Amino acid sequence: MKVLDGLDAVPADWPASAVSIGKFDGVHAGHRAVIAELKSLARREGLAAVVVTFDRHPLALLNPAVCPAELVSVQQKIDLLGETGIDATVVLSFDRALASLAPEDFVRDILVNTLHARHVMVGRDFRFGAKGAGDADLLTELGRSYGFDVRLIDDVMPLGERRVSSTWIRELLSAGDVRAATRLLGHTPTVRGLVVHGAARGRELGFPTANLSPESEGLIPADGVYAGWLTDNGSSYPAAISIGNNPTFDGVAHKQVEAYVLDQEIDLYDHVVEVSFVEHIRGMVAFTGIDPLIKQIEDDVVRTRSILHRPLG
Repeated sequence: MKVLDGLDAVPADWPASAVSIGKFDGVHAGHRAVIAELKSLARREGLAAVVVTFDRHPLALLNPAVCPAELVSVQQKIDLLGETGIDATVVLSFDRALASLAPEDFVRDILVNTLHARHVMVGRDFRFGAKGAGDADLLTELGRSYGFDVRLIDDVMPLGERRVSSTWIRELLSAGDVRAATRLLGHTPTVRGLVVHGAARGRELGFPTANLSPESEGLIPADGVYAGWLTDNGSSYPAAISIGNNPTFDGVAHKQVEAYVLDQEIDLYDHVVEVSFVEHIRGMVAFTGIDPLIKQIEDDVVRTRSILHRPLG
């Protein structure tokens, strides 16, 4: 997949394309349904399959006070889009210039003159142009004028009542329900970050952990203990993962992500790793002493093995 940073990065001889536009936060099951249809159409008609997305949530510029936390970083989003098999992703900087484009200018400059769109696929609630003035109806009308077809993709509703959305996934992650979030995402919720030195309490307890920098990428689930995986340089290891401020000890930063890799000790300091959350095991608890804490961690490890189907080696 080609990654094109802005319209200026798109070659002048870019081929005719089938295009979808959106935030694509999380690249969830709804997005994947759009992309699957996009790819199918592009292959049938010999077009390039292109996704146009943004370097931030539009509300981060337009109304930061109500901007939701993003499920993934821009780089994580690009990586996830790359896994879908599309031909290119165009990442637009959502700045004042882009936000102020009139709907017709948005269509002409991006879809027509740059990407030579023949088909455009969007959700029924798609909005575009300054102050969100453009909607699916206007896009369809402009398509007739500029020679491209607009296809509206129906919502993905796995439970028959509510469409898959980034909002719903945020709710699930904030409740620690990573298994349900995985079903809606189509992939395991994952954070990515640099492994840094911690207080070494895990090592003292016999369970050394990889501590992620607070500047990690991706939305961190609710506080608690999870079964999951730590991936370093392409190799994945089963892990019991703690999220929170560890109430048994004082002075621990809020929302610290610590992963204990089962069965082997690996030097991960200064490595950028991914931590994926498979299932919530328990909430965060303040223990009365070290011995009860160690006993609980031992039980967490046993449950992690069972969830991940990793017997003691």
